[in-house]
Amino acid sequence: MFTTRFLDLPPLQRAAGTVRLPGSKSISNRVLLLAGLCAGSTRIDALLASDDTRVMLDALRALGCGVEHDGDTVRIDGIGGVLRARDSDIFLGNSGTSTRSVTAALALLASAQGGRFAIRGVPRMHERPIGDLVDALRPLGCVIDYTGVAGFPPLRLGDGAPHALSLAEPIRVRGDVSSQFLTGLLQALCAASADHEIVIEVVGELISKPYIAITLNLLARFGVVVRNERWARFTIPAGSRLVSPGAIQVEGDASSASYFVALGAIAAEHGAPLRVEGMGSGSIQGDLAFVGAAQAMGANVLLGEHWVEVSRGSWPLKAITLDCNHIPDAAMTLAVMALFATGTTRLTNIASWRVKETDRIAAMAAELRKLGAVVTEGADFIEVNAPAAWRAATIRTYDDHRIAMCFSLAALNDAALPVRILDPQCVAKTFPDYFETLFGVVGARPNAVPIITVDGPTASGKGTLASAVAQRLGYHFLDSGAVYRATALAAMRSGTRTDDEQRLAQLATNLDLHFGPGEIRLSGQDVTETLRLEEVGALASKVSAFPLVRAALRTLQLSFHRLPGLVADGRDMGTVIFPGADLKIYLTASAATRAERRYKQLISKGISANIDSLRAELELRDARDQTRAVSPLRPAADAMLLDNSAFSVDASVDAVLTAWEQRRPFKAT
Repeated sequence: MFTTRFLDLPPLQRAAGTVRLPGSKSISNRVLLLAGLCAGSTRIDALLASDDTRVMLDALRALGCGVEHDGDTVRIDGIGGVLRARDSDIFLGNSGTSTRSVTAALALLASAQGGRFAIRGVPRMHERPIGDLVDALRPLGCVIDYTGVAGFPPLRLGDGAPHALSLAEPIRVRGDVSSQFLTGLLQALCAASADHEIVIEVVGELISKPYIAITLNLLARFGVVVRNERWARFTIPAGSRLVSPGAIQVEGDASSASYFVALGAIAAEHGAPLRVEGMGSGSIQGDLAFVGAAQAMGANVLLGEHWVEVSRGSWPLKAITLDCNHIPDAAMTLAVMALFATGTTRLTNIASWRVKETDRIAAMAAELRKLGAVVTEGADFIEVNAPAAWRAATIRTYDDHRIAMCFSLAALNDAALPVRILDPQCVAKTFPDYFETLFGVVGARPNAVPIITVDGPTASGKGTLASAVAQRLGYHFLDSGAVYRATALAAMRSGTRTDDEQRLAQLATNLDLHFGPGEIRLSGQDVTETLRLEEVGALASKVSAFPLVRAALRTLQLSFHRLPGLVADGRDMGTVIFPGADLKIYLTASAATRAERRYKQLISKGISANIDSLRAELELRDARDQTRAVSPLRPAADAMLLDNSAFSVDASVDAVLTAWEQRRPFKAT
């Protein structure tokens, strides 16, 4: 997952391959709560791993539920409607589904059984309305207090004493602000076993009906079949009791599928469609309807029970007018697809956007305009016209995962302009590996994937600098010296003779080498420290003299040039391996400074050293590197010379990033 302050997406132009969707957020959190409230143990397979499910799991633990987690499978031992914990402070992040559902369940259980719970979240969650749910719960005898602003979280549920609940009369709740209020009540009341029917009446028109359909479907899986009377009245049978189904599979997230369905419609060739697995005609999620909307805009679609294949059909795409009440989350993707359409796309009945992770109507309008689109917004609609001229833009994401994901599609613009996504880690709410998944199925325009090279003499700090720059940008990192040392280590481990050039070249060709933050892995094993051993370095010098080995390792080094970008360090990165790099840095720290750094490094490890000897060795190495016949050490003609003698690592990184920003087309952020 990207944890950088921003992520630059270079111009993209094609899509192909297969995407396996993460588990549905809507299904995952509903299933988790029902498994926690019901009697029995439930195994949940293909559970979404995200911020939203993490806070729900934490909430279940706080309630005394047993939780066993193993990859994307989790086992929950439910409380059977009886509180095991009576007092807890529960943090639910920015998860609206979790906050509304847990509030309803705990308000009923705490008030009836004598508990006291605090419900809170991130600041944005404290701006998302919950008053209509509270107003529906208080007449039932639930003790609920606002501990911040009335109508919004945080909340205190229960006062530690048991209270009689009144469930005989119909319970009324507004349905025109958020369907999550009704979902919360349905789940909670099914856990509050009563000897009579419990009736919920919806005030106003119910929005997002497909999400209520998911709730009803899952309640039936847990043993309670709720009678649905035209989406206006819901009846829970007398004596209802939530019981574990034993095991349940979470289907792929249909909202997340929208980004890849749109990607296929924009950039997949007809003969090589983009395949999205985990969601299809058998889905219980309403966002499956997004596929039909994409077809209306011109996409070629083939739909299976658990998959969909999409490719470009009509081009440009066709503008549509659509009531999006049934697909409020996925409709955001339609707004970005409108950037590639002829005419005005009008999305209506989306007032719920205003009370999501951010005011999504205002946010979408602002960010679409940055790209050059003409946008009109209203209380419950948005109209989008494609840009007359695309602009490179920095997209603010408002801590909203869906804004980050849908605007990534703008990098497919025909003006070949990059797009900067601020705060890319916000996708962790529902799809932590979104950008990695995207990069796995898209291609960049020729020469569009950026490269920064950092060259310099021995002990100049180029590896430390390049690694830090790569981490700040979210780019791949290549330590060319480690490539040669890893080849030497592989030879040592395999018993390869040091004069067997053919075998050494074969080892280099098949080197399984990965660079991560602070570590280097060879064939899955951390070899960071091993590569620094004197004997490994000595053999690397011999290995590097063979032309076949150098040719093989050149190919390997070139393979690190992939989305979203690369920072490479060495002695010939900017002159031989990547002569067309976008930014070339050459470090010029003096031999005296480098010797002092090396001396301090050795002393800190308890290794005796002489600073004068170290300096003499470095100067001798410099002379040898600068005069060697193959790839002599020298700065590229267009390199930026950086004397980092007096710079800290952070200061050096800032200098490189400042130079990099001057080459970017984005306005200051």
